[in-house]
Amino acid sequence: MNFVFISPNFPEAYRWFCIRLKENGVNVLGVGDCPYEGLHPDLKRALTEYYRVDSLENYDQVLRAVGYFTGQYGKIDWVESNNEYWLELDARLRTDFNITTGLKSHEIEKYKSKFAMKEYYRKAGIPCARCCPVTTLDDALAFTHEVGYPVIVKPDNGVGAIATWKLQSDEDTVAFFNDLPPVPYLMEEYVTGVVTTYDGVCDSRGEVLFAASHITRNSIMDMVNEGVPTYYYVDKEVPADVEAAGKATLKAFGAASRFFHLEFFRLTEGKEGLGKRGDIVALEVNMRPAGGFTPDMLNFSQSADVYQIWADMVAFDELRHTYDGPHTYCIYAGRRDENHYRLSLPQLQERCGSHAKLFTRMPDALAGTMGNQVAIACFDTLEEVDDFVRTAFALAED
Repeated sequence: MNFVFISPNFPEAYRWFCIRLKENGVNVLGVGDCPYEGLHPDLKRALTEYYRVDSLENYDQVLRAVGYFTGQYGKIDWVESNNEYWLELDARLRTDFNITTGLKSHEIEKYKSKFAMKEYYRKAGIPCARCCPVTTLDDALAFTHEVGYPVIVKPDNGVGAIATWKLQSDEDTVAFFNDLPPVPYLMEEYVTGVVTTYDGVCDSRGEVLFAASHITRNSIMDMVNEGVPTYYYVDKEVPADVEAAGKATLKAFGAASRFFHLEFFRLTEGKEGLGKRGDIVALEVNMRPAGGFTPDMLNFSQSADVYQIWADMVAFDELRHTYDGPHTYCIYAGRRDENHYRLSLPQLQERCGSHAKLFTRMPDALAGTMGNQVAIACFDTLEEVDDFVRTAFALAED
């Protein structure tokens, strides 16, 4: 099996996808813009060959790279990056090289357009917030008067909560249109809820091989725009209603042979047309692993190896390993360099003792959303999780 991995060096932990593929007997071929000498030694050992391009944004160069691999090793069986930013690149390469193990270009919109996602969520029977494309000021004001303020404006094709804002009044809406972004935007009614996910791997029939769930209490938009504390935790078990919603969503989208990251709101206030407090409401679909160090957190929490599970799906279309270890809450705290915390990162790690799992730096490209300083720990109770959060974000006294 010939597998072309796009940008195998970023995030750095993605080398484990390549390592596990190689261990499963897959011929792993890398395409990236990092110089070969800059690759992690483990990644170098996992790759049969690496083709460096000046920029992954230059499609002609990437096309030539995959063409070269085809000439050297025969037909390419898989192309994948597992990265939201490169999903369209992956799909275009599959289309041009007739690779049938993933999404083609004509299928990618439903996974990239937040507006298009709504149709599939409805097909799955999951309520969605009302929305409309951002077109004219008059249409926008009519929508806000229908659903009420606040409303959310966000790119129709975007990652996380980047370039997403909350509008509180007609004045905010007019100001937004006075400086309208150059890309398609969506306006959506505001939902009061906690982001709850369904993360995992499905096989070629759409059957779930592994799943877990993580919970983000603070608004991701406020993390990005307001600098509120960035933290979330992987639950010990997947709640039954989240599992039901997740599987219905995968079926509606026709998802197959993928890592998936499905986002829902759990309502903290009832809302007419959406549900009562505690109900599940659709948010977004992502056909790739959750960002940052979340794959590692899934491993810590579930005593699993999601890199191996994914590689088993690719190579064998089934789960070849079992994971029977304990389940814990795995909490992520992303601290920002501009804040002066009571405890330094090493001090916080020492305070956590055996609960500490990973204390490091977040790459600058992801730090705007995730924070600069990474602190990940596992605990048996939510009370311990809450105590960790309070300790991690406690500021030094002036």
